[in-house]
Amino acid sequence: MSFYNPQKTALVLVDPFNDFLSEGGKLYSFTKETVEGTGMVTNIKSLLTAAREKQIQIIYAPHHHTKKGDYLNWKFMSPSHLGSQKTMLFEKGTWGAEFHPELIAQEGDLIAQNHWTGSGFANTDLDFLLRQHNIDHIVLAGMKANTCIDSTARFGVELGYHVTLIKDGIGAFNWEEIKATVETNFPNYGHVLLSTEEFIKKLNE
Repeated sequence: MSFYNPQKTALVLVDPFNDFLSEGGKLYSFTKETVEGTGMVTNIKSLLTAAREKQIQIIYAPHHHTKKGDYLNWKFMSPSHLGSQKTMLFEKGTWGAEFHPELIAQEGDLIAQNHWTGSGFANTDLDFLLRQHNIDHIVLAGMKANTCIDSTARFGVELGYHVTLIKDGIGAFNWEEIKATVETNFPNYGHVLLSTEEFIKKLNE
């Protein structure tokens, strides 16, 4: 049997929004180089297909859909939230806050509560959903490498999950951000670092 028992494993897809991944998205001019350079969308499509074939649970972990005034009078604002409020990233009811058209959730997939900051776990039901489905291995892909991916991966480890990062299933604003996550941060706390091809091969072992 594969190391990734389908009944115990979930593919967690973080923030696959048009604003990040699609031409015309509010952040695409910043993410385009790494998203296209890694073949991220194609790779995630392959991950989704393989996961569904193996009946691995897919869970989307989306960021909060921004509305005007959301961050008004927040006690401690991070630079990323200041930028989010200014540019209305992932704005509620807009195309930019929709999932990339090739990465749409399907019947049987789960969508966790929207996270407000970096971690897909913090103040959401992601941990609850995973535990209700008896999952203890999570496989991460999505956006953005050095913020939401890194935060979600770290939080997952702290909660006791086995965490795998798909190194060509993530994007960022530049290659240095990806390098920091893949080469420096994740190896110091995460469990397994794989390419899309390597992960799919392991599913078929």
